[in-house]
Amino acid sequence: MAHHNSVKYNNYKNLSDRINLFPQGVAESDLLFEIFKILFSEREAGLVSLLPIKPFNADSAARIWKIKEAEARVILNDLADKGLLLDAEAENDVIYSMPPPMAGFFEFSLMRYRNDIDQKTLSELFYQYMNVEEDFIKNLFTTGKTQLGRVYVNEEVLSEENALHVLDYERASEVIKTASAIGIGICYCRHKMEHLGKNCKVPMDICMTFNSSADSLTRHGIARKVDVSEGIDLLQKARDFNLVQFGENVQKEVNFICNCCGCCCEALIAARRFGFLNPVHTTNFFPEIVEANCNGCGKCVSLCPVEAMTLVSSNDPGKPQKKKAKTDQEICLGCGVCLNGCEKKAIRLQSRKKRVITPVNSVHRVVMMAIERGKLQNLIFDKQVMFSHRAMAAVLGVILKLPPVKQAIASEQFKSRYLAALIRKQYKLS
Repeated sequence: MAHHNSVKYNNYKNLSDRINLFPQGVAESDLLFEIFKILFSEREAGLVSLLPIKPFNADSAARIWKIKEAEARVILNDLADKGLLLDAEAENDVIYSMPPPMAGFFEFSLMRYRNDIDQKTLSELFYQYMNVEEDFIKNLFTTGKTQLGRVYVNEEVLSEENALHVLDYERASEVIKTASAIGIGICYCRHKMEHLGKNCKVPMDICMTFNSSADSLTRHGIARKVDVSEGIDLLQKARDFNLVQFGENVQKEVNFICNCCGCCCEALIAARRFGFLNPVHTTNFFPEIVEANCNGCGKCVSLCPVEAMTLVSSNDPGKPQKKKAKTDQEICLGCGVCLNGCEKKAIRLQSRKKRVITPVNSVHRVVMMAIERGKLQNLIFDKQVMFSHRAMAAVLGVILKLPPVKQAIASEQFKSRYLAALIRKQYKLS
């Protein structure tokens, strides 16, 4: 962890502590606090550090901040305009929540061109924080078994047999077709690299958000609203540029799908750095080489965003220089991009022996991540207020469906007689 002066960054340190109650936290350093100083005024950082983890309304914020509700609404709306909070209309009220840093307010800060903050300096700080210091990225992508994101297979390269084994929630096209709202923004990763002169030349205006996140981001001008037809067209455009679809690791109500290049995308860079730790959930496929057809051209190697494809000797006595492609299944994402470049039909997708498990929804994923990272108690008992009955029921509902080992870990973290009693009752009834 990099050195920092907590007195110098008082309110920003409090904000960091608040964020770290959530499963997706931050790694404290001077670089982080300099990023916070660009995104939040000192007063905003202090106010946000007091907000509950659970969704809240303006009345709750006003009581916590000890100000009038009308004043709280103005502050909350300003924070949503900056992409530091998300909001949603519910039962004649507006409900707010703070997104995690990634995928969340870090990305939102660069999803549009804006003049109210120094995006060049911010990009340089992001690069140093994530690509040089590395603690944040390593903690985000390599802690626990349940990760933030998963890869969608390129539907265009699926054979008829493959297609039979792909469920609807595993198709990026289905996410687009069933979303209640679709927003398109500038790719945070390539925008950041553009300011450093390191960006590639693939499309920028192609970052996809959906459902409640898209509704908030489009209303506040951070993303532009598009219909299903344009969403499908942009997905095709991404595939034409051999981009990887990396989205939220849930089955229902997916909030984002990034169209990622291997050179700029943080998730794919993490996959190359820490592939042996499985930082990204793969698809249920891996590419198998049809050696009889492979001429060792190397196009698949150049297309692979995580360096899972290599060229090795074909061991042909008559052609000692001949090469053939080889797949490292341990780090392969199963995206199918490599098939796009193979003109010899020397690659085919095969199903993985063990199917990848995807959390049902965001609550399921967050609870799993919290259990694995030792932060479940923060979801149950908020820093400021108790969970609502509805939120508590959602969290407990997920816990009660977990395997016994996970339930035991959850119970220990929760240290709750109530939870222990619920678990015992469940097994008596089953």
